[in-house]
Amino acid sequence: MTTKTRLIAIAVLLRFAPYTSAATLKPETIAAWDAYLQAANDKMQARLQPGAHFLWLDEEPGRVEKIRTKGPYIAPMVKDIPRKVPSGLIHDWLGVGFVPNAKIEDILRIVRDYDRYKDVYRPGVIDSAFRRTDGMQDFFFMRLANRSVVAKTALDTEGVSSYTRVDDTRWYGVSNTTEIREIDKFGTEEQRTLPPDEGTGLIWRLSSITRLEERDGGVYAELEAIALSRDIPAAFRFFVTPIVRRVSRDSLATSLHQTKVAIDDRMLHHGQEAQ
Repeated sequence: MTTKTRLIAIAVLLRFAPYTSAATLKPETIAAWDAYLQAANDKMQARLQPGAHFLWLDEEPGRVEKIRTKGPYIAPMVKDIPRKVPSGLIHDWLGVGFVPNAKIEDILRIVRDYDRYKDVYRPGVIDSAFRRTDGMQDFFFMRLANRSVVAKTALDTEGVSSYTRVDDTRWYGVSNTTEIREIDKFGTEEQRTLPPDEGTGLIWRLSSITRLEERDGGVYAELEAIALSRDIPAAFRFFVTPIVRRVSRDSLATSLHQTKVAIDDRMLHHGQEAQ
């Protein structure tokens, strides 16, 4: 349920490469991304206002019960996902789950243990490291890769996350990549790291918003995972869009499952130590 880790989920789009020619991120694409991200963060702030629903779960009756009885919910945030922007696509997915017998502190310990991301989230994350903490912000590094990708592509990403305590039972987090550098021909003798905003453009930007609420004997976790990629050529779009949606859904589900497994393992380990 971490911010960065949901980012990882979307990054598995790297397995899909119908077009791998070189590209450069354009200013108009960045402007559209910044505007979309600002709107997403404004919506998050609106959830903190008196009388507003902090969780998406509480916006309609029956959602909480479905999550508790049927398991995680994963779907696009809106119908037109991926959303077309100038020379790019925005992918925006929501993942919701419930972790029984857990506390928010248990989840935060996992999602802020950046050095262990390469263990918890493998094989999507092949390296990770904590950089530093500056006030409420955590700075971290991740190398994302999918060895099945035709282009042998990996991404070196620098990111920053912040977690904010709303009250005794609610926290939210925001995470963004500050730099993404593509590694061309990854794993070969010709491997080279490209400048930022150059490469295949399968992933240009990553961001996420996480909400955690402790109640009903556990923690409800909601993650909005957002990514920017290059556009799909018109000739491929009809066939490719359903694949992109399926890969995004499956990737986010995998990331949520890996996080829950890590939390369960930690709680079991500490329970055994306490005996």
